[in-house]
Amino acid sequence: MALGLLIIRLVIGLTFAAHGTQKLFGWFGGYGPKGTGGFFDSIGIKPGVLMAVLAGLAELGGGLLFAAGLWTWLGAALMALTMLIAMLKVHGKNGFWVTSNGIEYNLVLLAIAVGVALIGAGDYSFDALM
Repeated sequence: MALGLLIIRLVIGLTFAAHGTQKLFGWFGGYGPKGTGGFFDSIGIKPGVLMAVLAGLAELGGGLLFAAGLWTWLGAALMALTMLIAMLKVHGKNGFWVTSNGIEYNLVLLAIAVGVALIGAGDYSFDALM
């Protein structure tokens, strides 16, 4: 079970962290704070640039904490919060399926974050060492 949790934490956590760098630095095809902020402004998340930076920090920080299994509950909470906001502000109006830009993918990530937080990070984590 510990190895399975490590794989889940690494893949999901590092993916979240990479999404955070898209918002913060424009890496991996992202739009950076200004581009993401403009999108946020257009959907009513204001002030857009500040909220893009906060979302990026939540994704980067939450993803790294989750991947490391360090304060896993906090990393999972940051990840879950960003997914809830994405579902409410962007994807919810499009239904369930990801093929229609719906909530499917966000819901899966939310379930993984909450599930791991409830189970615990596993033996291969900083939480287990502390």
